[in-house]
Amino acid sequence: MTETVLYLTRHGQTEWNLQKRMQGHQNSALTTLGKQQAEWLKERLEGENLGAIYSSSSLRAFHTAQILRGNRTLPIQQLDELMEINMGIWEGMKTEQIEQDYPLQYARFFTSPDLYVPVSLGETYEQLEQRLIPAVECILNDNPGQKLLIVTHRMTLKVIMAHFLNKSLREIGEMPDIFSTALCKVQVIDGKSYVDLLGDTSHYRGAQNQESKIGKATC
Repeated sequence: MTETVLYLTRHGQTEWNLQKRMQGHQNSALTTLGKQQAEWLKERLEGENLGAIYSSSSLRAFHTAQILRGNRTLPIQQLDELMEINMGIWEGMKTEQIEQDYPLQYARFFTSPDLYVPVSLGETYEQLEQRLIPAVECILNDNPGQKLLIVTHRMTLKVIMAHFLNKSLREIGEMPDIFSTALCKVQVIDGKSYVDLLGDTSHYRGAQNQESKIGKATC
């Protein structure tokens, strides 16, 4: 029997999360809270004997991965395929302005991913899935029997978890939100996948739970 364990998380809170700006392929720095969120998750994962760490090539994900690595000597393997969905001209815009200017597209982005079409230059969810899922499968195939960590993004992580839960793109809009550094866990045993955790935030402390209200605003 071969058992591979995949831990997945979203990056810590960023400055643009606070400003309620869409990030996508653009980037903003982790906030003090974002770094603290990563520290809390680092403590939670300290006892796990990780065989490899993968990160989106976006700096906010890579910096989160650096914190999560802790004292391990593992390299962090950065992959463009793990980046957030490309949002085109929405990137850098405040969500309030996007919702006002593009109400139908904005609503579909969150609630009907199968119907979402980017306004300009961005990706559909189908395109995201096509670049993302083969990369995740490759990570699993390259590391059989290992414990692995992937640090990625909100919508990217939803698409990954929908894949392991055998959900369609349409059903992603019905899935629970995934907050900053929330933890997902998938066991792959002899080719069959079992989801143990989906967006777990039990490592959050104190008033940190208020951040979830911010996490719903931007990607």
